[in-house]
Amino acid sequence: MRIRPARKFAALALTLGLGLVAGCGLRAGASPSAAFTQLKVGLGYLPSVQFAPFYLAQQQGSYRHAGLEVTFENKIDPDLVTLVGQSAIDIGVADGTSVIPAVSQGIPIRYVATIYGTYPSIVFAKSTSGIKTAADLADRKIGIPGKYGSSWIMLQALLESVGLKPDDVTIVEYPDFGQGVAVEQGAVDAATGFANNEPVQLRLSGMDVVVLHVDDVVALPGPGLITSTATIDAKRAAVSAFIEATLAAMTQIAADPDKGLAAALAAVPDLATQRETQKAILEATISTWSRPGGTAQDYGSIDRPGWEASLAYLTKLGLVPNSVNVDDLLRSDLRAGS
Repeated sequence: MRIRPARKFAALALTLGLGLVAGCGLRAGASPSAAFTQLKVGLGYLPSVQFAPFYLAQQQGSYRHAGLEVTFENKIDPDLVTLVGQSAIDIGVADGTSVIPAVSQGIPIRYVATIYGTYPSIVFAKSTSGIKTAADLADRKIGIPGKYGSSWIMLQALLESVGLKPDDVTIVEYPDFGQGVAVEQGAVDAATGFANNEPVQLRLSGMDVVVLHVDDVVALPGPGLITSTATIDAKRAAVSAFIEATLAAMTQIAADPDKGLAAALAAVPDLATQRETQKAILEATISTWSRPGGTAQDYGSIDRPGWEASLAYLTKLGLVPNSVNVDDLLRSDLRAGS
């Protein structure tokens, strides 16, 4: 029941992603001299099956057909937020809870489409740990990549919901994203992770796992597409086309997960060594794309009331340095037909 080294878990971390350079081509019916709009898109740090919609849209020519030349870059979530705000990267995948404090600090980004309708960041532990609720985390060792990003915000919210603070637990940082292995080996009692990553892999290895969801406290906004106000002004049509092509690929994959798996394996051949594991992770990922009880028709939609509740909650936690409102955070008018 051994789990492979830390990088096995790290590959699916939502603050991680991909460093692939996409090819370009001509739109159907376009002349050889027709110009494409170039978009730099940040998906995170390591290759992952969770990015199958982007791979599929690229491989089947959906971005090219929309007149886009897309280049994927690899950056962690905090770096992506900064680079998107500077328009050094046009579009990024970033957590909604990263957007709120960033905009509060004057970074000119907007959240333009939801990718994860269900907040995927969780705390997990072995069933044998005795941890069943958030209250059971008191005085426990909790592994986390670092005190930043969605995992850190989620953990604070989860602890606060039962009257606990970070000082009431022992935080053990794993900058190499090895907290999943730390749980498996008993180095920590619990760890932050993602519903479509560590618990899936641990269960496949035969281990019973307890998962604590912050959605039971507040529906925090999950990862989605962000861009800068300057990029919206300069490349509005291109951003809209990218959103629609990506959401269309998500819908295809939800209907036929094998299509998404094939796209991921083509983009990242190393994933083929764990084909069944990657398929299970993709299926778990698909289940987080819509809101609880939702369908593919919800893909991309922004839950404004949820954002309002999240903004109020993060403000209560002291994580919003300067006052902002939801209109400062969102742009829901970039979808087709909006």
